Amino acid sequence: MLPSGDSLTQFIRPIEAGAHVTAAAFLGEVTLFALGDGTVVRFDGETEERLTVHPDGAVLLAASNGRRLVTGGDDGRVVEVLADGQTNVLAETGGKWIDALALGQDGALAWSAGKVVTARDSRGWTASIESRSAVRGLAFAPKGFQLAIAHYGGATLWFPRAVAKPKLLEWKGSHIDVTWSPDARFVITTLQENALHGWRVADSAHMRMTGYPAKTRSLSWSSDGKWLATSGADAAILWPFQAKEGPMGKQPKELSVRPAKIERVAFHPSAPVLASGFEDGCILLSRITDSGELLARAPGEGGAITALAWDAEGKRLAFGTEEGSAGVLILPPV
Repeated sequence: MLPSGDSLTQFIRPIEAGAHVTAAAFLGEVTLFALGDGTVVRFDGETEERLTVHPDGAVLLAASNGRRLVTGGDDGRVVEVLADGQTNVLAETGGKWIDALALGQDGALAWSAGKVVTARDSRGWTASIESRSAVRGLAFAPKGFQLAIAHYGGATLWFPRAVAKPKLLEWKGSHIDVTWSPDARFVITTLQENALHGWRVADSAHMRMTGYPAKTRSLSWSSDGKWLATSGADAAILWPFQAKEGPMGKQPKELSVRPAKIERVAFHPSAPVLASGFEDGCILLSRITDSGELLARAPGEGGAITALAWDAEGKRLAFGTEEGSAGVLILPPV
């Protein structure tokens, strides 16, 4: 549920990141902000600490499963950051940029550099595969050690431990980000063009989701798996996944309509509430049920929203911008 009132801006604890915020994550009570200058800001609720994670490069991307934050840099390193501020180098590629990262809830990790994808299970066993082209998106299936790989011409489903040939899901174009539905029935990718594409895993049936005025680079599933929220328009576009055929033949729902493009979306971990971050720095919280809205951050500060993340209980929302502004919204009791 959302608190009453029209605005929550007074409940923000500002963080001066000082560089482009690549990602934000909560590890228990600790908030981490991964930055384009190669550092991570650690905020424990009272004090801020800056950790040098990629001393010779930028944090290009990051992934978190609530227990650790893993960053990939243009220095070719994959680095783990823990809640206490400890950092560990997990892999080095000899300088090749880390293009994609994925974390599984069971501790599995995957990364790509160029065409090569490496997967590591929770015990440290690793395997690699070479894709047909450079890889931009990785995502673990909700259960099991299976990976979806986005590349030119579609996506590949790979079981790293299996002898069987990986399954290719074909569709023309350059596929960028990739996500599984929470029930593992669908795989969805974003495209270099202004569209999404999806497949029903059981029979590779296609789903074409178009009509965006801009590229979609942020995806978020509702906690019940019934909605996929996407950026790329002046509203959050929500595709329905309640039926067995997914969104095929159905119209999407729109939330958080404003005269500015949405850059990031993040569903609340348990409530039917979506956080939407805009290109002008504004953040809105919107309910699916009645489209009710609350202003979480006013527009006009720090540039576009580049990072949004809820904590596990849905009581705090971390955000960051392209110009180095950041903060934690602490929701008041309902």
